Amino acid sequence: MSAEEKIALFKSYFRGRDDVFARLWINNRTGKRGYSPVCKNEWVRNICKKPAAVKCSECPNQVFVAINENIIRQHLSGNHVIGIYPMLKNEKCCFLAVDFDKEQWFEDIKAFKNTCDLENISAVIERSRSGSGGHIWIFFKEEIPAVLARRLGSYLITKTMSSRYQIDMKSYDRLFPNQDTMPKGGFGNLIALPFQKEAVGNGNSVFIDNAGVPYPDQWAFLASIKKMDLNKIERIDP
Repeated sequence: MSAEEKIALFKSYFRGRDDVFARLWINNRTGKRGYSPVCKNEWVRNICKKPAAVKCSECPNQVFVAINENIIRQHLSGNHVIGIYPMLKNEKCCFLAVDFDKEQWFEDIKAFKNTCDLENISAVIERSRSGSGGHIWIFFKEEIPAVLARRLGSYLITKTMSSRYQIDMKSYDRLFPNQDTMPKGGFGNLIALPFQKEAVGNGNSVFIDNAGVPYPDQWAFLASIKKMDLNKIERIDP
């Protein structure tokens, strides 16, 4: 695949809000890190009032930068670490992601994926940027109401716990989207995009198999992932 084809493929799976995205920042003095929405007026004197006076999502001077091919290219090439907001303005989403961390994350995430396999749901495992956790990704063919996607995630978690009593799922952290409806004055939780070059170089931020081994061709694997349609989600009775 050409670089343009890879970016187009990436965008077709990792679709969140396209009018705003977040970028990882690190305070070199304190080591503190976090994500903030990218704004053209960030730190502009007498315009930007963060963080003391106003939140970015509530700022009257916000001019957020839309995500585009060049932004994704910078993420993939390692210039930035980008996060997207899964919940769209219409309170729908194009994927469900399930976050696992703590010591036994890999055993729990494998049990969750096994539940998905039994339900004939295409789910894939991504090792997180830190390497100490992971995400399950379930992609949709169309925009799905966030409340329905989250109901699917809750159903799969409950079924995983009930089918294997020794799995307490303590490593389960949250679902993305993390809300049923758009928070007033906010964007909902963000999730970091995979395939960031620096993390990939450490064997992280990539898709892995049930043995924890990264797939040799990440782009071919991404292209092979099946997307779930709305009718199938609606047929699952929690």
